Amino acid sequence: MHSTQLCDVLRSPPLWDYALALYQRPGVADACLQLQDTAGADVCELLWRCWLDHHALVPTEKAHDALAEIRVWQAEVTQPIRHLRRMLKPRAQHEHDVATLRDHLKEAELLAERETLRQLQAISETSHAIRKPRTDDANLTMQLTRCLNMHGPAQEAALTTLTTQHATHHP
Repeated sequence: MHSTQLCDVLRSPPLWDYALALYQRPGVADACLQLQDTAGADVCELLWRCWLDHHALVPTEKAHDALAEIRVWQAEVTQPIRHLRRMLKPRAQHEHDVATLRDHLKEAELLAERETLRQLQAISETSHAIRKPRTDDANLTMQLTRCLNMHGPAQEAALTTLTTQHATHHP
C-alpha cells in the first residue's frame, strides 16, 4: 500500500478518535485500568494495537524499535503525572485547592496520553512500521498478552472485555 493511501486509511478514524470511542464502551475503561495497574499495560499501547487490528494491520519490528522512545515519554512524563494525581486523591476529597490541582493534573495526564497516541499514529503512518498480518501472526489477544504481565483470572477477564468490545466496535 502506498504511504499516502496508508495515511488516508489510518485517518478513518484517527487513533485519538478510535481510542476515545473504544475506551467509552462498556467495561473497557475498567479493563484497561485493571491491566495497567496489575499487568503492567500501557493503555495507549493497548488501544493502539486494537486500532491497528481494526485496520487489519500489525506492527513490524521497526515499530517495536520506535515504541522504545514512546515508552520513555510515558515513563518520564505521563506516569509521574498519573502518580501525582492518584496520590492527591484522598486530600482532594476534603481540600478544594488540592482538588483543583488534581483536576489540572488530570488534564495534563490526558494531554500527555493524547501526545502518546499522536506519536503512535505517526509511527503507524510510515509504511515500514506496520503491515498486513500474515497467517502465522498471532491474533490480537495473543499480541496483547505478550505486552502484559498476566498472572491471574482478573487480568484474563479484563483482556477478554477489551478484545470483545474491540471486536464489536465499529466507529
